[in-house]
Parts: sequence; structure tokens; C-alpha cells
Amino acid sequence: MPVSTATAPHPHPLAAAARLVMLALVAVLTLFATRDVTQLWWIALLAVAGLPSLLAPQHRLIAPLSRVAEVVVLGMAASQVAAVASIGTVAGLGASAVLPYLAVPVTVTALRRRFREGAALLAVTAATLLVSGALTTVGGELQLGQPGYLAVCAQWLILAALGLYAAGTLHRVLVVRGEGKPQPYAEATRLLTQLRTVARQLPGATLDPGGISEHLLEELRTVATADRGAVLSASGGGRLVVLAQAGLDRVDWETTLDADSAIADAWASQQATTAARSQSRSHRGADVSALIVPLVAGVRTIGLVVLEADTAHAYPPPVVSRVTALTRPAALRLEAALLFDEVRSLATNEERQRLAREIHDGVAQELVMVGYGIDNAMATVFDNADETAEALRTLRGEVTRVITELRLSLFELRSEVDRQGGLAAAIAEYARTVGSSGGLRVHLSLDESTARLPAATEAELLRIAQEAVTNARKHAGASNLWVTCEVDPPYAQIEVSDDGQGMADQRPDGRYGLAIMAERAERIRGRLEIRPRQPSGTTVAVVVGTSSRRDNVRDSAAPEGE
Repeated sequence: MPVSTATAPHPHPLAAAARLVMLALVAVLTLFATRDVTQLWWIALLAVAGLPSLLAPQHRLIAPLSRVAEVVVLGMAASQVAAVASIGTVAGLGASAVLPYLAVPVTVTALRRRFREGAALLAVTAATLLVSGALTTVGGELQLGQPGYLAVCAQWLILAALGLYAAGTLHRVLVVRGEGKPQPYAEATRLLTQLRTVARQLPGATLDPGGISEHLLEELRTVATADRGAVLSASGGGRLVVLAQAGLDRVDWETTLDADSAIADAWASQQATTAARSQSRSHRGADVSALIVPLVAGVRTIGLVVLEADTAHAYPPPVVSRVTALTRPAALRLEAALLFDEVRSLATNEERQRLAREIHDGVAQELVMVGYGIDNAMATVFDNADETAEALRTLRGEVTRVITELRLSLFELRSEVDRQGGLAAAIAEYARTVGSSGGLRVHLSLDESTARLPAATEAELLRIAQEAVTNARKHAGASNLWVTCEVDPPYAQIEVSDDGQGMADQRPDGRYGLAIMAERAERIRGRLEIRPRQPSGTTVAVVVGTSSRRDNVRDSAAPEGE
């Protein structure tokens, strides 16, 4: 099996070429100034000193030490070449043949934004030039007393310092301009950080659309008579979803925006609307007053509040004014909660897709290659190796099992609730797929309203159902699986039962899955219940909202079994 190992960074071709060009230039200048081939050994020493920095440019210790060695060798070489060079009548000018190489280590530090290291290198270079000049004598006098030597050294040190300063100034200007125009990811990070801070300061520290909607209904019922009420929000495709509702009876609200209803009129006009007929498809009362108030944030309608009373003329203008006074600030809170919910869903979906790709491209492919290797090994066993062949067959079976598990995990990660098919269809598809792969007989009972739950709630319920089905297949040793899905927004109940060994004998990783289900249920304010099933097995049930009266229930999907 191939083993991936970390590879060291290769030297950049441009950096290597620039260093070679500078070495060649300094070598030519040195040979021209001294007419002595033996002085080229300083150039070779410079190349050796800079080799570690070239081969390991990212190393935190080797690269800086190599650059320090370069400038030390450079200072000594400049002093020695100046002592033997014959350029004009002014002594000490020969140092100018070697000092151009100072641009190499200083430029490298500037490109890596290590400006303090560059300044330190200049200081080391100056000290080396001074020490070497003090220790070198030319014609019986110290080299340090030669005006030409001092002038050349000062010239190149000043030029290098100016270059380093210019690079640092340019870097700071670019950083300031970058701060003035944030990049998309930097801006997203800033906004999400602010959103997290604000969310922690909110009452109850929550950005849950359902919780905010329930609180709004409670407030509205203190200023207006309401036997029934609901908060609706858009879900795409010209339909609304019920975020929360109040009343003794469960109501099948009108959720189609293209219908001829007061709900559609209020949404289009962004004005509070009253009606003398119910906005639900299931109510059969005689005298009804309905008030529909759009929730407008800025110029965008994000939802509706529907209040109904079983009396005529229950919502005169003063009552409408009091209701709208409460809904205006609530619209902003609900918009923030819906946006936060959408961002969280996008992040979750993106992470699932990333994990699916990593598993598919990584361990799954490697296990397939292991399987092929085992097949080849079995094909080459000719020498009565019965025991070896049996071990290989066992190993092949284990690899096949692991690959099957990975494929099911990929299917689970990629499963989503289709906005057209609904939650029940997604759960049914997953149960059938897992049941067929695990040899389970699956029994389905689906009862789903035409109304929809919020997308985040549907996603969490799907993950809970997937975890329950997976536990039954992997740990319970079951033969039959019963899946019940009942959706009547904002109420929903998912129940998964098996006839396996029960909870007492399950493995620890199965119990870890139960903890994950409990966390998911808590996020959507649901209730998770795990109980034994008679005569054997386990039942996992999750409930969102309160159970409904089914006396005046809307059209529902017929139960499905198999």
C-alpha cells in the first residue's frame, strides 16, 4: 500500500538562478580586481555558506544561520580582496568587487517579510567588515584606516539598508490598502465573528427561528384576541413554511403564495390585511376574523404573522396598530435568525461534501488497492499454502466489509432533504438503501403534510433517523426495521425500531451515536426517547413540537409499507 510522506520544499528555480548569477558576477569582478585566481576560493566559500539557505528556505533555524554565515564570509572576503586588489590609486576600492553579493541575503529576508532579520544581517556585515579591516594590514598600515575601504563599505551598507527600508515601507502600504478593501473570506470572517458576539448577547443567547416565532406569538396574544395563530416564512418555490403556531387545534394553513388569499395579498403589498374568512384549509367555523401582518425587514418580506379569532370584527384599526408595533422589531430579529440558520446549513453541507470527497479519494481508494493486492497474492499461491490462502480469503472479506461501510457513509453524508420530495421521502430512501445492504427487511409508515418544516429542522431530523438506522444495522443484529415518519408542521415525529439485541449489549461506538442524536435533537428543541421494544429490540423516537389533534387534519400522504 502506498504510504504518503511529507516532502521538503524544493528550492525556487528563480532564487537559485539569481544566486548563481550574483556569484558569477562577483567572481568576474574579483578576478578583474585582483588578477589572482586563488582569490576565487572566497566565492566558493560564499556558495557553500549559502547552500543550506537555498536547499531549506523554510527551515526556522538552518536558513537564518546560513544567511548569517554568508554575510560573515562576505565581510572577510571583502577585506581580503581589497587588500590584494589594484584598482586605481586609492587603496581599498577592491572591496567593491565582492560587496554586491550583499544584495542576495538582504533581498531574501525582504521577500520573506523578515525585516528585522535583514537589519540584523546588515549589522553583522558591518561588524565583520570593521573587525576584518582592523585585523588586516596593507603596506604596513591598518586597512581600517584606508578611506577607499571605508567609503566602499559604507556605500554598499547604505544601499542595502535603503533597499530593505523601501521593501518594508511597500509592505506596510500594501497591508493598509488590503485592510481598506477586505478580501471576501476576510470580510466573511469579520461578519461571522460579529454575529457570534451579538448572538451571545441576545436574550436567551439564541438565534433559533422557531423560538423567536413562538415568543412573538405569545406577545401578540397579549394585545389581540387570537384563537389560532402562526408565523410563516418563505421556503422557495412560492411556498411558505410554518415556523410556529399557537392554538388548541392543529391548523393546515394556506402556504401557497400564488393562491387567491389574504396571505398572498399581504405578502405582495407588504401591508397588514384583514379578512372575514379563515386562512386555513381545515377550519370550518362560521364567524371568523383573520389578521395577516407581513414581517418586513428593510424592503424585503421575510415572513407573515397570521392571527384568527372565531368572532366577527375582532381586529379593528387600533388592534392592528398594536400588532404591527410588535411585528416591526420582531422582523429584524427573525431575519437575523433565518440568515444565521442559512449560513449554518451552508457550512454543514459544505463540510459534509468535503468529508465525502476526502473519504472517497483517500481511504476508500487505498482499501480498493489492498483488495486488488490480495487478489493478486491469492492468484500466485501455488505451493500447497492452504493456510495462507484461507487467511487471505478472510482478509479479503474484511476489506469488502470495510469498503461497504465506507460507501454507506458516503451515501449518508451526501443525503439531503429534497425541497420537492420532502423529509419522509429522504428517510425512506435511506432506510431502503441501508436495509438492502444489511439484509434487513424494512417496514415504512409515512404520513407527511403538504406543509414543510424549516430546512434546518428537516436536516437535523434526517441525520437523527440516519444514525438510528445505522445503529440498528451495525450493532443490533436485527432482521427487521420499522421506520415511522409523521410530519405535521410545526409538529414532527420520527420513530425507528428494530428486533435486535437491544440496548444493553450494544458496543460503545453505538452509544456514542446516541449521544450525537441527543445533541441534534436539542439543537431543534426536540425530545429524544430511547426505549426497549417488546419482545426484543430497541425503539428510537424524536419528537419536535406538540402532538396534534387529528380531528381536523389536512390531506396527508397515505401510509406506505413494505
